Amino acid sequence: MNDQGQGITVVSLLLAGLLLYGGAGWLLDSWLGTRLFTPFGLILGSALSIYVIVKKMGGVKS
Repeated sequence: MNDQGQGITVVSLLLAGLLLYGGAGWLLDSWLGTRLFTPFGLILGSALSIYVIVKKMGGVKS
């Protein structure tokens, strides 16, 4: 995969994680009337996306 393809893959995975888990948190907040789950969903989505990116791209090479 070329550098441009890798960049698009990274951005896509980050956005997907933020939208999926942030959206789930937003739905929980709207159903429960709270403001707690959206930030946690965004943080969890970011962390899981970064994990998937590192696993998919082969990790850190020294």
